[in-house]
Amino acid sequence: MNKSLLVGAVLGAVGVTAGGAFATYSLVKSPEAAQVLAVVPVNQQIKTPREVCKEVAVTRQAPVKDQHQIVGSVIGAVAGGLLGNQIGGGSGKKIATVAGAVGGGYAGNKVQEGMQNRDTYTTTQTRCNTVNDISQKVVGYDVRYSLNGKEGKVRMDREPGNEIAVDKEGKLILN
Repeated sequence: MNKSLLVGAVLGAVGVTAGGAFATYSLVKSPEAAQVLAVVPVNQQIKTPREVCKEVAVTRQAPVKDQHQIVGSVIGAVAGGLLGNQIGGGSGKKIATVAGAVGGGYAGNKVQEGMQNRDTYTTTQTRCNTVNDISQKVVGYDVRYSLNGKEGKVRMDREPGNEIAVDKEGKLILN
């Protein structure tokens, strides 16, 4: 028999046997990675408080110097008495003068009270309040993957990329 034909046949048989063994090994061994199908970031809302201050105009009542409105009562009484004195004659004149003084005193008291209540001044005051700034922080990733023809889901603390490594028992390596 031809020596080169024999060598070719032996090499061919070795090649076919090695190819078959490799194919069988590939079918038996566990996959080295799971295919990533989808990745969804998981966000957490973070509230950060901060103080906001602003200057506001504040209207205040001026301090009252005459608490009992004595000046207004006196001026009103004098004016009312003078007016009352102009009315009537005899004893009616005295009654009109007293009535005018009493009415004028009361009116003067109320006029001064109204003026004091409207006597205001405006100043600025700092007013502060706390507001929350809201931001988002990624706390993980929900990953959908395929391993040995089956789909699964897992939450990871980092983005996995296109594949997730698998150990010898076929379990995901998540760290």
